[in-house]
Amino acid sequence: MTKPNSATAELAMLSFEAAMKELETIVRALEAGNADLDKAIHDYQRGTALKDHCLKKLAEARLKVEQIQLGPDGQPRTTEFATE
Repeated sequence: MTKPNSATAELAMLSFEAAMKELETIVRALEAGNADLDKAIHDYQRGTALKDHCLKKLAEARLKVEQIQLGPDGQPRTTEFATE
């Protein structure tokens, strides 16, 4: 089994796209229901970590989008990201 610190470091290195691809694979495997209980639990825990990582990456991207918006005068400004 992977040590928690090395798993956390490995996860931090994943791109959003790579994490989503792995998460999709895990979801398909869990939905198929073919894994034994220990593997399913491990996969579920990994999937949860991947989901959290993806949400963090999206939050970081949101902040970058906020920082690069231009105002009506063409000057950069920070505005609140529309969530609805």
